[in-house]
Amino acid sequence: MFVDRVTLQLAAGKGGNGLVAWRREKYIPKGGPSGGNGGKGGDVTLIADEQIPSLDWYRNRRILKAENGMSGGPNLRQGRRGKSLELKVPCGTLVKDADTGEILCDMTEKGQQWVACKGGRGGRGNDSFKTPTRQAPNFATPGSPGEALNVELELKLIADVGLVGFPNAGKSTLLTALTDVKVKIAPYPFTTLHPNLGFIVCADQTRIFIADIPGIIEGAHDNKGLGFEFLRHIERTALLLIVIDASGIDGRHPADDLKVIMSELHHYSPELKERPFLVALNKMDTEESITLAKEFKKAYPFPRKTLFEISAQEGQGLDALASAIKQFFHRT
Repeated sequence: MFVDRVTLQLAAGKGGNGLVAWRREKYIPKGGPSGGNGGKGGDVTLIADEQIPSLDWYRNRRILKAENGMSGGPNLRQGRRGKSLELKVPCGTLVKDADTGEILCDMTEKGQQWVACKGGRGGRGNDSFKTPTRQAPNFATPGSPGEALNVELELKLIADVGLVGFPNAGKSTLLTALTDVKVKIAPYPFTTLHPNLGFIVCADQTRIFIADIPGIIEGAHDNKGLGFEFLRHIERTALLLIVIDASGIDGRHPADDLKVIMSELHHYSPELKERPFLVALNKMDTEESITLAKEFKKAYPFPRKTLFEISAQEGQGLDALASAIKQFFHRT
């Protein structure tokens, strides 16, 4: 199951208590205090890991706590530090305060670390209170509690290219054809219920990552259909690849589909409408598609170089589309 939003209760470890203890050795008549300090509580740290695809590990975990520090021991022994809790999250995870909605950290870089909760300080043993005028302190201090925080983790995929289109436009088929990634494909709406990620390998062995986002419908910016579950995953993409069904099999005209998609992007975030894009007129292997495509091209309001006629199912036009994607990223 693909999970891209969770709420967690995080708590750092409590510091260990200081100890009241005395030296009692046969040949040392006035041993004095010997209680050690407590150990520091463990921290809770988030680490961005590109090998983690989703937040699925946290789906059934709501309270996560680091280890407490150990109490100090006799003979000036320091208590052991509590083990810190390191939580790996996918790159692209946005960390918010669950109570206020404030953005606390954006985990975008591989290996990026952020300490969410700091462990409590260890208490002082009675030896640390010894002075020339107070040579037998009979008290120690407890460890301080660790920090606690309720956080919401929200994953926004980091991909170079985001596939955008209505359900049944052929996005999953196109992803499979371009990247050889096998994804579930079926002729019914919302076959894709979570983003799929693949990549094109360039001549210099670099990769261009492509995200197949669940289908958009009219009103998605108002959270209809999969709504925000779809839209937030394209916010970080550098290039949008809008996939249009040219066959009109669902009773919609390709030109109307393009207008709706551009409108939904604009209403959700005006910045998305300004994002660079290519348009793939898909399913061009039928007579109906050829007729509708002629009408579509006459009304196409953008530069002709951004439009590609393809058939993901038959492999038509994919070389030209892949080449345009590589050229956008200045790769061959």
